[in-house]
Amino acid sequence: MSSFRQDFIRFAVQQNVLRFGEFQTKAGRLSPYFFNAGLFNDGVSLRNLSQFYAQAILASGLSFDMLFGPAYKGITLAAAAAIALAEQGLNVPFCYNRKEAKDHGEGGTTVGAPLKGRVLIVDDVVSAGTSVRESIELIRAAGAVPCGVAIALDRMERGQGELSAVQEVQRNFGIPVVSIVTLDDLLGYLQGEAALVQNLATVQSYRNRYGVKND
Repeated sequence: MSSFRQDFIRFAVQQNVLRFGEFQTKAGRLSPYFFNAGLFNDGVSLRNLSQFYAQAILASGLSFDMLFGPAYKGITLAAAAAIALAEQGLNVPFCYNRKEAKDHGEGGTTVGAPLKGRVLIVDDVVSAGTSVRESIELIRAAGAVPCGVAIALDRMERGQGELSAVQEVQRNFGIPVVSIVTLDDLLGYLQGEAALVQNLATVQSYRNRYGVKND
């Protein structure tokens, strides 16, 4: 596992963004861990988070021209990632959408740079894939090309079928999904952390029961 991935998991635990216990998911499953990116909610944590996004995006080798942040969580994430990428020497424009079209002032459904070229969508996680689908439709309607999705955590968990939400996005839209970490990264991290290793068995059991096969 890349060191920045280990660092991200450690950071998420320290921020209480990643917790262990018993949590009920939207699907009604009892998960032994919970990840809430909304708790990266101050200046320092958001700066650090943006740097992890930038490292994951650059490490992927994905070619893109701009970033897009789906309302609402993606707005902050795309803007922060753009700053972090600029600090790494890659200055790209970013854009985000409104939930409702504005009929006065500049109008329209998007704010920021015009949507054009290859667009990388930045969000926290992929759950049902609704946000990604809406973003792709908006990007294509503007004449631009969605080229990928960057997220913080890939839970690698089956949806209604045999595929995960991330795998469904990759299959249905033909674009890659780049994550800072995956559930397998978390399992690898737990093996080497004495303070957290007691959670390894339950997380591995959950992975065995609900997880998808690696691509």
